[in-house]
Amino acid sequence: RGPKKKGVRYFRPYAHAWAIRETLDLLLPVFPARTCSNGVFVRAGQVGRPCLLGYIDKCSAPCVGRVTQDEHRAIVDDFCDFMAGSSQRFVRRLEKQMAEAAQSQDYERAARLRDDVGALRRALEKQAVVLADGTDADVIAIAEDQLEAALQIFHVRGGRVRGQHGYVVDKVEDVTTGDLVGQFLAQVYGEDEDEYELPEAVQRRMAPGAGVTVGAGADVPREVLVPAIPPDSEAIVAWLRELRGANVDLRVPQRGDKKALMETVQRNATQAFALHKTKRASDLTARSKALAEIQEALELTEAPLRIECFDISNLQGTSVVASMVVFEDGLARKSEYRRFAVRGGQDDTASMHEVLTRRFARHLAEQDPALDEETGRPRRFAYPPQLVVVDGGQPQVAAAQRALSELGVTDVALVGLAKRLEEVWLPGDGEPVILPRTSEGLYLLQRVRGEAHRFAIAYHRSKRSKAMTASGLDGIAGVGEGRRTALLRHFGSHKRLSAATVEEVCEVPGVGR
Repeated sequence: RGPKKKGVRYFRPYAHAWAIRETLDLLLPVFPARTCSNGVFVRAGQVGRPCLLGYIDKCSAPCVGRVTQDEHRAIVDDFCDFMAGSSQRFVRRLEKQMAEAAQSQDYERAARLRDDVGALRRALEKQAVVLADGTDADVIAIAEDQLEAALQIFHVRGGRVRGQHGYVVDKVEDVTTGDLVGQFLAQVYGEDEDEYELPEAVQRRMAPGAGVTVGAGADVPREVLVPAIPPDSEAIVAWLRELRGANVDLRVPQRGDKKALMETVQRNATQAFALHKTKRASDLTARSKALAEIQEALELTEAPLRIECFDISNLQGTSVVASMVVFEDGLARKSEYRRFAVRGGQDDTASMHEVLTRRFARHLAEQDPALDEETGRPRRFAYPPQLVVVDGGQPQVAAAQRALSELGVTDVALVGLAKRLEEVWLPGDGEPVILPRTSEGLYLLQRVRGEAHRFAIAYHRSKRSKAMTASGLDGIAGVGEGRRTALLRHFGSHKRLSAATVEEVCEVPGVGR
């Protein structure tokens, strides 16, 4: 689940830790490799007695010399070969040895080999073959409506399903199924999960019962089967090929076993989506309780039906950005999210003062809730919140309060949520308000703050990424994105392009003189 360690061989994907333990429990009697720590191994050698696994024949006990180092290495190699997919070869070999032992009337060894064959078959039965050709593939399906989408992925290795997980995402803009597929692929195969934030149009959360972390450079299979081809499929396929170091086929299955498997994954996505809808609808009581607890704890005149939270993100004072997230009736209103490029703030408090000033200055200028005459949409800052939450303690709250006071805004409640002890700070109070750790109100405030932090981090990374990928061709008159892409694709690098003659540049399709 973390970064790969040098000298370690990985077998994946396994969706749950219990699946790994169950597989090992079945295979260790057949491949009794040591699974203990180095400390346990050394102590067993010193006292001359193996651990419990050695007594129940789930370890060959190299610690006390039952097998030599070479014999133990052979056991480990056989285990690795079996896990890598050479399963039937071992079953046939054990069956042959069992027959030979029975023929030579070595019935005790034959019975032991019979048990080993049974253990291997049970391990294989837990991963039924779904693709007869033994294909390595990831199968993705999506169930969606106008507001949300459920995504499911099955990992198939050697024709067997080795893992499964899924998400539910909010769609705050009109995105196609292909767009969802493209963003999901970035999440699944990205080397750093956090580096691949879904765009503002699509925000993800783990589906009920998923319990799986993706990203971290998930291995790319030979085939990726999807319900729709993403718009930028050529770039995605090139990226997947680079990750895998070999060809990758991204396609929509049309017939046969792969089409049938896609339908199975689709049913899983549909069921997960229905479960999510049911669970979300039942959360009304919890949301109402959370708002009531916040109203009581902060002594508000009414429940804070609209909450806005602000967070500042920067890296050593550079690329300072801020986020504003909105929760209405305890639910995220992602279409109302806003982000700010901070202009003059040198620290968190100055940045917070600037952002709150900009937000409420716009509110005062747009108090008419009528539709904007130019866009036909509601004015972006026309509606004030009942509660403003800032990420931080007394300094951040004081800066935010100063901004509101300077603008004459007196009808908006303000609090800060400090991370260390989850303390709720009010303007001018010397002591924080402490909400119970099990409070629904505190949980809602934590969700709001966490969402603001995530949204700010995503924007900050986006700005850093754009700065890092700025091209030397940017800003040259007559060289747009299309010509820039064509030139770099033709020459392969900026260095080769710089060394090219005028005639060579003019030969690039789409450039000319």
